[in-house]
Amino acid sequence: MSNFSFPNQTSFYSGKVRDVYSIKEQLLVMIASDRISAFDVILPLPIPYKGQVLNQIAAFMLNETKDICPNWLLDIPAPNASIGLRCTPFKIEMVVRGNLTGHAWRTYSSGSRTLCGIKLPENLKENDFFPSPIITPSTKATEGHDEDISAEEIINSGLASKEDWEILSNYALQLFERGKAIAAKQGLILVDTKYEFGKIGDTIYLMDEIHTPDSSRYFYADGFEDRQLKGEKQKQLSKEFVREWLIANNFMGKEGQSVPAMSEEWINTISKRYIELYEKLIGQTFIPLQLTDEETYRLITEALLKIE
Repeated sequence: MSNFSFPNQTSFYSGKVRDVYSIKEQLLVMIASDRISAFDVILPLPIPYKGQVLNQIAAFMLNETKDICPNWLLDIPAPNASIGLRCTPFKIEMVVRGNLTGHAWRTYSSGSRTLCGIKLPENLKENDFFPSPIITPSTKATEGHDEDISAEEIINSGLASKEDWEILSNYALQLFERGKAIAAKQGLILVDTKYEFGKIGDTIYLMDEIHTPDSSRYFYADGFEDRQLKGEKQKQLSKEFVREWLIANNFMGKEGQSVPAMSEEWINTISKRYIELYEKLIGQTFIPLQLTDEETYRLITEALLKIE
């Protein structure tokens, strides 16, 4: 991915998988690269079309939820690029969970019945549905890992006012319900996800990507109950297969471990799996588009001129 220099650009940030450009401190250009990360480590080789897959899923989901709350997105000028409003972010992630999975299950199975200040019911098994979805926020750490935080701690520490917290909670739960409904049409269960919000003036906006396989976990609905009864693993739609491959090759991002070599065949397999994720999740055929950096730059610049 090239480091572009756009007209009126004021700053640039390269994340694990996305490159973010600020324009006049009012707009953001977000380019989803083909980089892939796991265990907080960027893997050495890019995955063809991964950036396009994630960018277009996010655009689809933002469009499908824009009646619930305002969002940052203004335009998709190129397959892997988005232009949107630059907000002042809340330094919290709104994690919504419909099922007892992942971090919530690890907490529960350790014997704790409280997560982010929320009391959890007794006698649940891994992957069981909660009586109703719960919000388990985390701090958005600039370094290291995000940490669990309760609603009370968020308000008391000034990360959000009581009024803003109520709006954020309401938006997050409504977005999750819409995400579940979209998933259900595709024979999927939206298990958990995270949302990020920001403000422009007094208005709260939904930011970033939503309901993508990188920010969410999905189970296949077909056979879910049967697998629960038998105590079997649930079939997932996520990038979990990449993590499983790394673990099988003795890599979990720990000190002294080396990222295993990625063959061309394995890279192509990952690319195909991401395309399958796209098609299953939104029910549309994926049309791969590979633009040159020059074409991408031209399309983004033309779009910026129209927006400004």
